Amino acid sequence: MLQRVFDNLDGVQRARPPGSVPDPVPEAVLVLDDSHAQRALLQSLLSRWGHEVIVSGDPVEALALARDPRVGLIISDWMMPGMTGPEFCRAVRAHPRDGYAYILLLTSNSDGDALARGLEAGADDFLSKPFRAPELRARLTAGARVVAMQREVVEKNRLLTSALGEIRSLYSALDHDLEEARRLQQSLLQDRFRRFGNVDVSVWLQASGHVGGDMVGFFPVSSKVLGIFSLDVSGHGVASAMIAARVAGILSVASPDQNIALMRREDGSLAALPPDMAAWRLNAMILKELQSDRYFTMCLGFLNRMTGILRLVQAGHPNPVVMRADGRIEQIGTGGLPIGLIPEATYTTTEVRLWPGDRVLMYSDGLTELPGSDGRALDDAGLADLLVRNAARKGPSFLGALARDLTEFAGGENFPDDASALLLEYRDPSAAGGDIPDPSDADAAPSPDG
Repeated sequence: MLQRVFDNLDGVQRARPPGSVPDPVPEAVLVLDDSHAQRALLQSLLSRWGHEVIVSGDPVEALALARDPRVGLIISDWMMPGMTGPEFCRAVRAHPRDGYAYILLLTSNSDGDALARGLEAGADDFLSKPFRAPELRARLTAGARVVAMQREVVEKNRLLTSALGEIRSLYSALDHDLEEARRLQQSLLQDRFRRFGNVDVSVWLQASGHVGGDMVGFFPVSSKVLGIFSLDVSGHGVASAMIAARVAGILSVASPDQNIALMRREDGSLAALPPDMAAWRLNAMILKELQSDRYFTMCLGFLNRMTGILRLVQAGHPNPVVMRADGRIEQIGTGGLPIGLIPEATYTTTEVRLWPGDRVLMYSDGLTELPGSDGRALDDAGLADLLVRNAARKGPSFLGALARDLTEFAGGENFPDDASALLLEYRDPSAAGGDIPDPSDADAAPSPDG
């Protein structure tokens, strides 16, 4: 289908070089004159010049004949019984027809006002009687050029309309495919909320288009350790979304042996790699696999839900925020280089202790760089204000309120960049109970218990 669209557009461009005039071809000519002798004279001349000639001495009959799309030129007398030449012109222009008809009036009246009225009525040119054959032929040739150019414009418009119609069909199909891709990307989020004993994890994602390059997620490592991540692929659209999906698949619980952030102990159990080592391995793999100019920023962390120790690596991603139970807000992380940008890049692990009631927010720069109605970005301070405003909310309710505040700040839901967030809420492990299902067990899968 796409090739056919290009062929149509190419046909429009090949019609003739820009600025050139199409060669006129003999047009069918309608002759209207109440004089039999004048009609016979014109028919003889026009036939000799190669035109198909249609003659009439009745203006009403001539109006019906003028609707024939073959008729490109009309020669009409000015003075006729029942209808003047200008009246005939006005009637022709008032009736719809396929293509343009070039009207030449024959007149003995050289008065300027009369000629102006003829032009206003729809005539294209005049020729004084008695006329000279060479002048008549020259004026008809000029008229034929006008008709030929008009037909070419009509044909180009037809081709363009056809091409645009097929382009719309292509866009409709593409829009349908992108909508399917959006649903698939949303399915990668697993659940929007999941409870692992004394730890709750909630996620939120909003693409700037159908699909985007942001992704957030989590995966169990063992009965006591939980992995969380937030990533943001450079650029927008399908390419970024495919890379985000690829990385999310790498960090998925569905195939723990292929999760690049995990390793097998000698006893067969799974353990988390040091976060900096996991980032290093992921960087090497992405550079080898992608071989493109795409890269992504990421936060990857492992929480021991019994001790409250969160160890994470920050690879060019915004600093995660710890919201303490007493209301304090702390930024953590050491920055670092993005993944897939520089070979042999090194990374640093950061460790933070969570206490019951503390929360951790990982997010993409689509939040802090979101422009408000005045054009200024929300920035870190603005985000902190929104976190304080919604501090009383929990889980999905917190992220939903945050999303509404961001929409209000931006003045609408159409964000210029993808936006995402992951909220981890930590409670007293002695009061919650319940282990994280072991991903080594193929029959085990984490599920919410409230």
